[in-house]
Amino acid sequence: MMDIEKASSSDKLLLAAINLISERGYNGVTTQEIATAAGLSEKTLFRHFGSKQKLLEAAFDRYHYAEEMRKIFKEKLVWELEADLLTVCRTYHEIMNRNRKMIQISMKDEVQLPGFRERTHQHPLQLLEILTNYFIEMSEQGKMIHTNHKLQAFTFMMAHFGAFINDLDTGKLYPDISLEPFMQESVKLFARALTP
Repeated sequence: MMDIEKASSSDKLLLAAINLISERGYNGVTTQEIATAAGLSEKTLFRHFGSKQKLLEAAFDRYHYAEEMRKIFKEKLVWELEADLLTVCRTYHEIMNRNRKMIQISMKDEVQLPGFRERTHQHPLQLLEILTNYFIEMSEQGKMIHTNHKLQAFTFMMAHFGAFINDLDTGKLYPDISLEPFMQESVKLFARALTP
């Protein structure tokens, strides 16, 4: 995420909200505290966002990963399964780690906010669609077996989401398995299984 000192008023509020809510929970932070942490007035917060929930929703929309992943699929792929999947998973983990405070918020508070869980779920659904379409195209090019493309995309995503959650836990559930070797091995397995 960007440096809060160099950010616009809206971005300062978004970053302050993410930082405070990830530390103290959604209900543990007031709009006044968010505005103060951003160096702005509470009136400015309400003028930009209207409510604390809308502020948090805007933070997820602004700093989550769907658009960034869409760009990777448009600009960075070489249409070689192993290389592309490695690019995809490295980018995914980079973005998820950069946004780890937002992930922690969504895991803690999603049940308390009406419609918030559905809103945060839109990014993984979009990634699932993008990856599924990639698998379909690879299959049509004869570079991947004909299979249930959506199920394969989901399986790949869940493997990497699980690895991210393992790293998110400060106690590290599997401390002797580091992320980079896991990414390389999982990509090799997928590429080997899905290549004709």
